[in-house]
Order: sequence, then structure tokens, then C-alpha cells
Amino acid sequence: MATLEIRDLHVSVDTENGPKEILRGVDLTIAGGQTHAIMGPNGSGKSTLAYSIAGHPKYTITSGTVTLDGEDVLAMAVDERARAGLFLAMQYPVEVPGVSVANFLRTAKTAIDGEAPKLRTWVKDVNAALSGLEMKPEFAQRNVNEGFSGGEKKRHEIVQLELLDPKIAILDETDSGLDIDALKVVSTGVNRFAEKGDKGVLLITHYTRILRYIKPDFVHVFVDGRVAEEGGAELADELEANGYERFLKTGAQA
Repeated sequence: MATLEIRDLHVSVDTENGPKEILRGVDLTIAGGQTHAIMGPNGSGKSTLAYSIAGHPKYTITSGTVTLDGEDVLAMAVDERARAGLFLAMQYPVEVPGVSVANFLRTAKTAIDGEAPKLRTWVKDVNAALSGLEMKPEFAQRNVNEGFSGGEKKRHEIVQLELLDPKIAILDETDSGLDIDALKVVSTGVNRFAEKGDKGVLLITHYTRILRYIKPDFVHVFVDGRVAEEGGAELADELEANGYERFLKTGAQA
């Protein structure tokens, strides 16, 4: 059973006025079979946490640890983190002109597994993953994210999730830009992944609407670069009713 452990993580980013601390001591454990939701206002550091775990060079880890099954994630290159079992669905997926979805997916799968998948079974797997996200097989011939709608970009992220089959999935605002139909389809894909039983999911979101379809085991309120409060799904209901005001006041006093 996979376990991602984050301990006292501090992260800064360079600005015109020098380094600025974004994460101020984050503690979080995500185990296989668990779905965690991180909620918080804009600028609270949610995406910084996701990109820091994935190894984005923009962010500097100043102290703390991140381990996956006891292995030091922070000592790994970005591609090594992916091979170890980490997956990041980005808030704003980038376009890759000239690279088809089919080639991208097969290249990624080969890099993760260390060997190319057998072509005959791979085509079936890709088509099944696309069908599960209500996408036509012809989608695989389009260039990655080029001219994609917001919904197509997010569905494509979940196709990647299903085919690459990581240990821990970090989903950064996968619900942003989705209409209600796309939200249901994407949520079904995430649930399909989570229901394998040994996978961990870290879902970052502003809003509770995706939590109507993806039921979290734990909800963490993120304010000012740290976890301000933790609870079960009922905590998301409180946020829906009352917003973040209570936590922002507490953060200001701290």
C-alpha cells in the first residue's frame, strides 16, 4: 500500500523583492485507499504544494521532507518521481504542438514502465480509456492540448491517469472550467482510479461541487501556506455554508 508523507514542508519562490515563503510547514499523509481534498482560498499555497511535490523548478524547498514509501522524493529528478508512482494533473495543461495524443501517451507509458507496451493491447487500452471519458478514438490523433476545450484538457488528464496507473494522484483543480456534464465524467474517471483500492488521491479544489461526485475521506483547509484544520467530508459542507472566514481570522491572529 503506497504512502506519501509530507513533513514540515517549507517552500519559497523567487520574486522581484527576493524569496517569498509560500508553504509554512505542511504536514500531510496520503495512504493508498484514501482520497484527500485540500480546500482553501486563492493564494493559500494549494498549487504550490502540488508543484513542489512534482518537482517544478520554480519552487525551492527550504526545509522539510517528502517521502513515497519511505523513499526521498525531494532527492529525485522529475522523471524519477513519475516512475516512482507520482502523478500530477495540472490546473492549466500546456499545449504540445506536433505531438499527437497517441504518441504522447505511449511515450509516457514506455518511460514509466521501462519498456514499450505491446501495440495491439495498447491501442485497445487507449480506446477503452478514451471511451471511459466519453471521448472518440479519433481524439488520439490530435496534438496534445492544441485547440482543446477546457473539458477536453481535463478529460485527457484523467485518460493519462488511467493509463499510467500511478500510486498517488495529485489533481490540481481538475474541476476548473468544467460544465456539469464534463464534471460528472471526470469525477467518474477519478473514482474508477480510486476504487482500485491501493491508490491515493490528493484532490485540490476551491469548490465543493466536485465533492458531490468524489467523496473524500479527509478534508484539509489550507490557509496561508499551512493546514489550518482537518476533518471528514462534513468539513466541506461547513465551507460550502460559511466560506473560509473563520479560518482566515484564525490565520491572521496566528
